[in-house]
Amino acid sequence: MANSALLVMDVQRDVVAIADDGSGYLRRLRSAIDGARAAGITVIYVVMGVRSGDPEVSPRNRVMTNVVRAGLFTEGAPGTEIHHDVAPQQGDVVVTKRRGSAFSGSDLDLVLRARDIDSLVLTGIATSAVVLSTLWHAIDLDFGLTVLTDACLDTDPEVHQMLTEKLFPQWADVVAVEDWLKAITPQ
Repeated sequence: MANSALLVMDVQRDVVAIADDGSGYLRRLRSAIDGARAAGITVIYVVMGVRSGDPEVSPRNRVMTNVVRAGLFTEGAPGTEIHHDVAPQQGDVVVTKRRGSAFSGSDLDLVLRARDIDSLVLTGIATSAVVLSTLWHAIDLDFGLTVLTDACLDTDPEVHQMLTEKLFPQWADVVAVEDWLKAITPQ
């Protein structure tokens, strides 16, 4: 696990307010983060950030145009901050991305390569957005992958279930937080 990183993606205040279903998501995610730190696994937070004036937003990109219209992800806005229940600690890395994948418009790949990380554990909101986009990108970059099913959340539970039960297992280990913590905790 020394060459692994836990990615905590798009768990920003506005996103949590939209997606949190009251199931204890933040508590499970906090448990995964604490377990990763205890096991010496690098914790990297990935946040979406759009510059003031939206210079990186093309009108041809429906998703980004809708994000801007909704007032989400503007750098420096309070709602763009990482949710306080899972906030970074000293030593954690925070990466800002400009699109769906954690790699898009960010220096994530540089950070991972500099730390000789070759395996990623994916968490975040939404399963059908940042988790899916990052998984595909990471596959093409030859990273080993694990997805923590209950540390991912989507506004559509059926889409989350389909992705975590049918699609993701084709390319990644897909496990619950509790099972992952057992696997990384020394006996």
